[in-house]
Amino acid sequence: MTALPRHVPSSTTLQGARWQRSSRSNGMNNCVETATLDTPHSRTAARLLAVRDSKNTAGPALLFSPAPWETFLDSLR
Repeated sequence: MTALPRHVPSSTTLQGARWQRSSRSNGMNNCVETATLDTPHSRTAARLLAVRDSKNTAGPALLFSPAPWETFLDSLR
């Protein structure tokens, strides 16, 4: 089994990603954007979450599996 990537050098390589900004964003481009991705690497249709800087939409994106992302969000709450 091949390990899933942890990042991509350019978020533009994530074909079909529908990026969303937080509803708490103030419109000043000071936030992150997220997109849920289907992963072709898994037979279980696991999903990854991509996260990028809204100021650099063509820049890199970090990739998270659901459990670590939920842990991160829980720690913010």
